[in-house]
Amino acid sequence: MSVARTVRSFFRVGPREWWRQLQYIGDAKSGTLVGTDRFGNRYYENLNGHEEVPGRHRWVDYAQHEFNASQVPPEWHSWISHIRRDPPTEDPVIQKMTPPWQAPYYENLTGTRAAYRPYNTVAPKINAWEPRTARSRQ
Repeated sequence: MSVARTVRSFFRVGPREWWRQLQYIGDAKSGTLVGTDRFGNRYYENLNGHEEVPGRHRWVDYAQHEFNASQVPPEWHSWISHIRRDPPTEDPVIQKMTPPWQAPYYENLTGTRAAYRPYNTVAPKINAWEPRTARSRQ
């Protein structure tokens, strides 16, 4: 992160967005908004070769504060990873590819309250001991 690029980004994106980027991604970037997915994530691209490190000129601005890579849908992941040249909003192959029967994409919920937890239908192998008292005679 160079000081000159950080100052330029301050004037391009404004003080509020500049400060938010420094807090969330640790860098101040400015680029062209390419698209938004159904989760609210925003995807950017900066084609100025002298400002960005090669291969890092595409990035995602996550909608959630607690973010991870599984929140990026597959079609956007292929664009971010340079597998596809055009973003999904402009790629005719991806526009025609999504079948209506396809299940919706969900992020990986492991470690959250919404994580999948299977239930057990097998009887336990070990049962806890419960003391029993004999009936008293009177």
